Amino acid sequence: MRRITLIIVHCSANKADSVLRMRDIDRYHRSLGWKGCGYHYVIPTDGAIEQGRPEERIGAHCVNHNRHSIGICYIGGLSANGKEVADTRTEAQKIALRKLITELQERYPKAIVVGHSDLDYRKPHCPGFNVCKEYGR
Repeated sequence: MRRITLIIVHCSANKADSVLRMRDIDRYHRSLGWKGCGYHYVIPTDGAIEQGRPEERIGAHCVNHNRHSIGICYIGGLSANGKEVADTRTEAQKIALRKLITELQERYPKAIVVGHSDLDYRKPHCPGFNVCKEYGR
């Protein structure tokens, strides 16, 4: 089993009303030559928690941190016009994200919850809200 030290939250950088699902991200990541969805979990706007890559497999979501992390992506992150970064999480997504993070912290009690932007200066707006402030212990 991998040693998980980080739970990393991402956004998909899509408009607020996007209907994307994990299967869509999986298809896109495969088109890039990847081995499927780079995230371990995807949360669409309806709040479903969809399994992407199995937790035991290394993700493809945060350069230099994939080996020891679990990646979660919520669908959204851009305003309705698609031009501004925004926290577009629906209430259902917020509930699902909190539930999933709580479950992951129980499985990986030493893991720190962070946003993609906390680890990659090239992604200063991902996931569109302050993860450490909202989910810090």
